[in-house]
Amino acid sequence: MTRPMSGPTVELESDKCVASGQCVVAAMQVFDQDDDGIAILLDERPAPALLDDVREAVAVCPAAAIRLVER
Repeated sequence: MTRPMSGPTVELESDKCVASGQCVVAAMQVFDQDDDGIAILLDERPAPALLDDVREAVAVCPAAAIRLVER
């Protein structure tokens, strides 16, 4: 399934990540963690059905390392 190139984009500043894992709990299809617990962005343009989960991840990130850029 091809998604349009427009729409919201997820941005992750992994250097700010404090490895709490809250983003993975909120949006496991969009985020994962490396061996050190640092967040990894799996999909910078998630499907519309996942956007509420991404918004939750943005809200609960204790380091404010995640942004959802609405275009």
